[in-house]
Order: sequence, then structure tokens, then C-alpha cells
Amino acid sequence: MKRSGYPKMRIQALLILVALLAPPLSPARAADDAEVKRGGYLAIASDCTACHTAPGGQPMAGGLRMASPLGTIVSTNISPSQEHGIGRYSFAQFDRAVRHGIRGDGARLYPAMPYTAYAKLTDQDMLALYAYFMTAVRPVETSPEHTRLPFPFNMRLSMAGWNILFLDSGTFVSDPKHTSEWNRGAYLVQGAAHCGSCHTPRGFLMQEKSGQPMAGSALGGWFAPNITSDAISGIGGWSVEELTTYLRTGHAPGKAQAAGPMAEAIDASLRHMNEADLRAIAVYLKSVAPVRNSADSRPAFAWGTAGDDLPSIRGVGLPGNLDEMTGPQLYDAHCASCHQSQGQGSFDGALPSLFHNAALGRSRADNLVMVILNGLRRHPDVNMPAFGHALSDIQLATLSNYLTSKWGNPQTQITAKEIGTLRAGGAPSPLLLLARGGMLLIAILLIVALVWWQYRRLSKRQPQAIDPAHTPGE
Repeated sequence: MKRSGYPKMRIQALLILVALLAPPLSPARAADDAEVKRGGYLAIASDCTACHTAPGGQPMAGGLRMASPLGTIVSTNISPSQEHGIGRYSFAQFDRAVRHGIRGDGARLYPAMPYTAYAKLTDQDMLALYAYFMTAVRPVETSPEHTRLPFPFNMRLSMAGWNILFLDSGTFVSDPKHTSEWNRGAYLVQGAAHCGSCHTPRGFLMQEKSGQPMAGSALGGWFAPNITSDAISGIGGWSVEELTTYLRTGHAPGKAQAAGPMAEAIDASLRHMNEADLRAIAVYLKSVAPVRNSADSRPAFAWGTAGDDLPSIRGVGLPGNLDEMTGPQLYDAHCASCHQSQGQGSFDGALPSLFHNAALGRSRADNLVMVILNGLRRHPDVNMPAFGHALSDIQLATLSNYLTSKWGNPQTQITAKEIGTLRAGGAPSPLLLLARGGMLLIAILLIVALVWWQYRRLSKRQPQAIDPAHTPGE
């Protein structure tokens, strides 16, 4: 009996010895897991996946092509790949990239990567993000194409000067005059969620206008609307509950539905955040100083009533030139089957009403046109087809103007030429031509200065003429 029990006792003793000598793994591991989990939540709040994942591509592998006024920017691989991603980044390198816009190799990032907002993140949150990316994200061994902006913006060193002018590298500081909920919302809006990167208008040098936070801005053909507390131009007429629901679902009955970049932000980021954080964001946004657009006379969601023009076109043949179709004809052909004859939408609310709809009530029709051009495919089953391939710019102008006149803001009209610009990704920035013109002017001035300097130098070296009447020594 003693001999048969000896091996078992020896194994038990060995296990006890290992347990005594080994470091206490469980508490440390639990802390690491908590930090990684928090980092994962911060990555969701920061919407990293949306920009660093190409359609059909692997998460965080980059390759998404993003239109900007200065050219197309391609997102990079931020998976922990040693060869193609950030797997070799130290924490200091990761921190410089995220909060200061400097890559691991020292090259400068363009502010399409919202490091100007991420600069607000605390050191603790940065450590959590680093732990998440290095341990929980799967490495992807692919390298996307490089961003190639036109000269002179392909010289990334110029961003050093831009950062001196416009990067506030200070982390978020709580305001004791406000509640903890307000401060949490401010931290998320100004930092991780980087709302101002889209919703704050940009200045001449593509910087956010600090005096107009959240006042609305053009964005690759779309328009990120005014989300200040103004009751007419902004979200002053929304309740905190309506805003919270919209952030979670992308739909606020009788007011708006998300599309374009906002729909992507909701599906990839906001809907995965906890209710307390979404409410904190709403509370903070409701406190942002109001900014009024002089073109607005009532809230965007307050326009329109039910109406039906389809009986007027029954029995009327289509014109030989389809660009001559009327608004009711185009609506009947492409929209009425879903949004119904009076624009009231579907009975269950899944397909929105066209009246009391911010997309048709704004003073500019960008978002209405873009959703017709590109369609809408959202989680879980919202699916509006794209009509960009089926409708010409003239037809789109006729349809859009009919929609805003019938169910939205009748003062909002758009031309076929403007639709062509939106179809191409929005108006280019004049900064490219101005920068090249400025560099050309500087080059001309330098050449003129060099020629003048050379002329003066040669003039001084030329020997003086000798007067024959002059005798040396006189």
C-alpha cells in the first residue's frame, strides 16, 4: 500500500513545490485581461476598424481608400504583424503614432488619422490600447498600397510645421464645474470618438476651426451636419434620449436616419458601446455652444407633409430622352415602391418617411444625393439600392429637387454640375493649386535674387577704366 501510494504522493509534493515557487499568476493575469478588454473597448470607441479595414479585407489590415480634398489616402496595416504592421512598435512608438502623428520610422502621419483627437487620451488608456493591439488583434501579413498625395503634400515633413500650428498635445482635463457624466461625454467626444474630426469645419490649411466646434463640415461628398446645441441648425430640438437612441441604432423616428460615414461609425463603433457612454456623449453634445447657419429657418426635421403627385402621371408616356423625365416620374420609377406614394415610408418604420426627415430638410442636398448615388447597407437588414449607375446627373438633379420641394426644404436645390462633383468625391481643395503657386513664386523670387546677386558680384570685380591724362605719382 505504501509503495503503491508513493508515486502519487511524490507528484502531489512536486505540484505543491511548483505552486510555492511560481509567481502568483492568477491576479496578474486577471489584471492583464482587464487591461486588454478595456483596450478593446477603447479601440471600438475610437472606430479603428472602420478606417483600417478595406471592404472584404481582414480587420486592421488597412487598404481602405479614403477620399480627401488633397487626394486619396490609403489606411495602413495596424495589426501586430512584425513585417507589415505595428508588431515591432514599442509603447513609446505606438504612443507617438496615436497621439502625436509620428510613425515608428519617424515619418509624419496625415491628420486623416485623427491623432489630433487621440492626443486627449490618457496615459492609462494608451497603455490599454497598446496591450489590446499587441495581444488580442490577429496579425495580418499583407501590406496595402502606399498613400501618394500630389506634390508638395507628398513631403510628409511638412506635417511637422502643421503640428506646431494646430496640434494640441495636452491630454483631457476634467472640468469640475460639470458632472462626471458630462466629463465622460466630453472625453469621448473630444478624444476617442473624435466627433470633431468630421463635424467641425476645416480652415484654409485643413485644420479644424477651433471657434466653430461641431458646426458641420463637408466630408468626401457627404456633409457631417451641425451637431451643436442650436435649436434650428443643430440638435437643440433633440432630447438626450433621442440622441442616445440614434447613436445606438442610427435611427430617430421623425427626425433622421444615419447614412454614409455616420452609418459606418454607428455599425462599427457606437452601437457596440455601453448605454452609459452613449448617454454621456449625448449629454455633452447638448451642451456644445450653439452655431446658427443663416440659411436655416427651421430644424431640418421639421419640414414637409404627406403628399401624392403620382395620379398626375398615370397614363402619361415617358419622354424619348430619359433625361427629360419629371420628378414624379423618376420618383414613381425608383422610389415609390419603398417610400410609398405619399412619401410616408413603410408601415413598420423600417423604411423612413421622406417628410420630417433631416436628409431632405437641410439647406444643402449633399447627403440626399449621396445616399441616392451610393445606396445604404446597414446592420442588420437596412438595404437601399444604389442608383448612381442607373441615373444620370441630370436625372439625379431632377429627382433630388423634386424630393426637397415636395417633402423637404423647398429652398434647397442642386444642379447637375454639383451632382457630378459629389459623384467624383466632393470638391477638391484649392490648397493644392495655391501651394504649388506659392512654391513657384518662391522659386522665381529665389532665381531673381540669385541673378541680382551674381550681377552685383561681377560688377564689383570688373576693373576700373584708366584715365590716359592721369600720370601716376601726380
